[in-house]
Amino acid sequence: MPNSPSSSAQAARERVARRLRDLRADAGLTGTELAVRCGWTHPKTSRIENARTPPTPDDIRRWSRACGAEDQAEDIIAQSRDAESAYMEWRRTVRAGLKRLQNSYLDLYRSTELFRIYSPTLVPGLLQTEGYARGVLSGVAELMDIPNDADQAAAARIERSKMVHELGHRFVMVIEESVLHYQLGDADAMAAQLGYLLTAGALPSVSLGIIPNSVQRGLWPQELFHVYDDQLVSVELMSARVRVTQPSEVALYLKAFEQLRGMAVYGAEARALILKAIEALH
Repeated sequence: MPNSPSSSAQAARERVARRLRDLRADAGLTGTELAVRCGWTHPKTSRIENARTPPTPDDIRRWSRACGAEDQAEDIIAQSRDAESAYMEWRRTVRAGLKRLQNSYLDLYRSTELFRIYSPTLVPGLLQTEGYARGVLSGVAELMDIPNDADQAAAARIERSKMVHELGHRFVMVIEESVLHYQLGDADAMAAQLGYLLTAGALPSVSLGIIPNSVQRGLWPQELFHVYDDQLVSVELMSARVRVTQPSEVALYLKAFEQLRGMAVYGAEARALILKAIEALH
């Protein structure tokens, strides 16, 4: 991708910063004068105005009061919260456990009609078996150094995944062939996962494409991302989840998804790749 996947989040922060800067300018205050009225140093004003430091709700209230615009404070606070939720560090989201993280997606999933999912490294969560999910989530708990509730989280993920059998949702998923060979959990768990892909790929609501290792690529492997309808892209980085809502960026991910989908094989060819991976386990 030509742009950083966190650019939407940064753009949202910059809009908040610009709004605060405009308040100060409209009030005819210098940065130093505003800092004095707010009771902090001038460098803090500069950091906020240049979107290097996100303002707290108290910062925004003081700023608005100093500019004689207290009526705008709550609106700016809401805008700032939206900006900060665009880039969410995993360490913050998993503090309450991995099971709670799984359940936090339920409302979004239920309201989405068309899911587009590209995964270069993992079987998509909606198609994971419990043993495979447990292996994935145990690895996350170890990496993040948090209490391991992978058993409960895997069960919650499987419960959430039942929606692939419900009416009103369509799932278009593309994975790299290498996903079939990354063993997560023991050999039995991996064999069960691959076996389930043979079944899940035939579900009426699911389109599962696999990009063969041997394909001549027009686009290199990308970061794992989900597109919810045409409105929201969720990009998963090692350290954070980025929510992309800027229309031009959403369009870029949709374009990339279509290119990746065009490189994938389906049906009998996809099943042959899965069977090959099952044979490689023995």
